[in-house]
Amino acid sequence: MSIRRMTAAAVAALALSLSACGSGGGSGGGGETTEDLTLGTGGTSGTYYPLGGELATIFEENVDGVTVNYVESGASAENLGKIYQGEWQLGFTQSDTANNAVKGELEDLDGTKIDNVAWIASMYPEAAHIIVREDSGIESVKDLKGKKVAVGDAGSGTRAISDAILDAAGIAESDYTPEITDFGASTDMLADKQIDATIFVVGTPVAGLTQLAATTDVKLLGLDEKTTSAIEENTGAESYDISTDAYDFLDEDVPTVSVFASLVASTDQVSEDTAYGLTKALFEHTGDVTLDVGKSITKDTAMLGIGEVPMHPGAKKYYDEEGIDLP
Repeated sequence: MSIRRMTAAAVAALALSLSACGSGGGSGGGGETTEDLTLGTGGTSGTYYPLGGELATIFEENVDGVTVNYVESGASAENLGKIYQGEWQLGFTQSDTANNAVKGELEDLDGTKIDNVAWIASMYPEAAHIIVREDSGIESVKDLKGKKVAVGDAGSGTRAISDAILDAAGIAESDYTPEITDFGASTDMLADKQIDATIFVVGTPVAGLTQLAATTDVKLLGLDEKTTSAIEENTGAESYDISTDAYDFLDEDVPTVSVFASLVASTDQVSEDTAYGLTKALFEHTGDVTLDVGKSITKDTAMLGIGEVPMHPGAKKYYDEEGIDLP
């Protein structure tokens, strides 16, 4: 089957996504179940968008009757918001953002709980990349004080982790100039010296950084143990090392933090049978994923980061059949 590719405005924040539904909690967009699915991904320079294209193909070829449109988006929070409104049925999200959403703890939402989103699977770890030019004179996160820093797209999980990193390093928002943009735009701006640094949470390695490093001398800033511990206490992130073999310009591992990229689905519009088929296809055809992150997609790690996000009944059926321990 052919895949219809559509583009969504990547600048929409979750608060705007929910405005049509009000901010007092309650149910989302509702609607009847459908097999014509829209999958919210992320920016085109990150991992979510190309992975969405590959999974859309896998789902269409292996789940009877299903069509999948994968769309560019502002990533985690926007994807959750669109599912809540009933506009999209599937979405990629950072595990910490999903947990905050179902608990009603996302900032600026007045306690709104995203109550129609359920877990399909954790797919791979997403590491925080803190990128600066080699000639910038910036040696640590603390040196970002007074600088212009790209902190992720509006409504993205990256923004939440960026804020946590800077806060843990003792840098208040008034201490730097935030640039709200997606990863692709931020790497162009870094190369052109329009910004001093970019922070992005993404699967490793990410093509956008490899491409940037081919034309611009860059380096990754590591986090010390004190900063990492503070981030872990205030978010769902965990300590993580970006391996030296991830990028040609590295000569040692880079300590940072990581969350988990996960796939979630609407409980209003994705039936148990459809969710079962999607989950089964995801794990039985990971060999068809050409991106490096495909190696990390296994059913044995599918619960990582689930926290308080409810399991979709269709996904649960699959895991029960496979003998996977559920939280």
